[in-house]
Amino acid sequence: MVGSEGAEVQVKPAVGRSKPRGRPRSFDRETALEKAILAFWEHGYEATSVSDLTRVMDIGAPSLYAAFGDKRSLFEEVVKEYGVRYGSFGDRALAEEPTARAAVRRMLREAAVEYTAPGHPHGCLVIHAATNCSTPEVEESLRARRNANIAALESRIGAGIAAGELPAGTDAAALARYTGAVIQGMSQQARDGASRVELEAVAEIAMTIWPRT
Repeated sequence: MVGSEGAEVQVKPAVGRSKPRGRPRSFDRETALEKAILAFWEHGYEATSVSDLTRVMDIGAPSLYAAFGDKRSLFEEVVKEYGVRYGSFGDRALAEEPTARAAVRRMLREAAVEYTAPGHPHGCLVIHAATNCSTPEVEESLRARRNANIAALESRIGAGIAAGELPAGTDAAALARYTGAVIQGMSQQARDGASRVELEAVAEIAMTIWPRT
């Protein structure tokens, strides 16, 4: 560049000018969500930190927040997706089996299979994630889901009583609560190392108390 008096002027580059940023790193949302499911399933809600999630999901914190919101929002989506991918066997049994007894027997046997299947943590995420949880909203949400499962059992058993497949004096609420206690116990036993065969034996014993007409 030439100045007003003909002298050449050197133009220096602006100091501190940032380099153009690269494009944000892309990731597969479904794959990242599956990794989050496994992390919460293995460690529970409270013990799984945001840094743990970004590490296992292989994304940065800004990407996590942009795609899923905060940790609690991500967990809510994880629980819903877990129900679709891994926890729907109970709903299917209640909907597809012709009697309440057949539905509960199938539910317990499939719990033995699902809770011990290789390739993912053992037990049930909705049961285990509440362990040592100190976040009231998360604790209440998980409790509500478990109680909804008990209510669905009670409704199916009540329908069986009305249809005459169970004795008229059957306590539907108590029988549903008993079934829920067995399932929750099977989940913990699976985490403690019980095998599929061992839990299937538990399921068979549990069905021996089932009322008959």
